[in-house]
Amino acid sequence: IFWGYVSMIEGMVDRIRREYGEDMKVIGTGGLAELFAERTDVIEHTDRSLTLRGLVEIYQRNGGIV
Repeated sequence: IFWGYVSMIEGMVDRIRREYGEDMKVIGTGGLAELFAERTDVIEHTDRSLTLRGLVEIYQRNGGIV
């Protein structure tokens, strides 16, 4: 199952690069990002908290209104 996810990540990155161009950075996010990044060359950086920081940013830009 693990290697299936690695292949899925690589396939998604390949497809997006073909559609939008090679000049893009791939950042793995979440708690398992580092585990996957160690086993594929397509993930250039990892950031465990990127998604959460993005949600906080959206919340703050909306005046803290839920």
